[in-house]
Amino acid sequence: MNDAPFQDWPPITDRVNAYDEKHLAIYVRLLMAEEEGADWREVVSVIFGLDPAREPDRARLVHDSHLARARWMSEAGYQDLLQPRMQ
Repeated sequence: MNDAPFQDWPPITDRVNAYDEKHLAIYVRLLMAEEEGADWREVVSVIFGLDPAREPDRARLVHDSHLARARWMSEAGYQDLLQPRMQ
């Protein structure tokens, strides 16, 4: 299960945000589970600690929204992590 508190929907920004940075490990786990063909219900239960039988709509939203953000991170957002931060 995830130790970092999570929102049902990750903040959607054009650049990597603090939420993304805190949840990188979750994003990687979601992408790996997808590649392995894991059932989303098992994934959301293991990663987020949600019961998809008890909260099916919320569990699906959390899974799908975080997976979409994970895909964005792997396709474009990772570039922000490679650039030096301006202070």
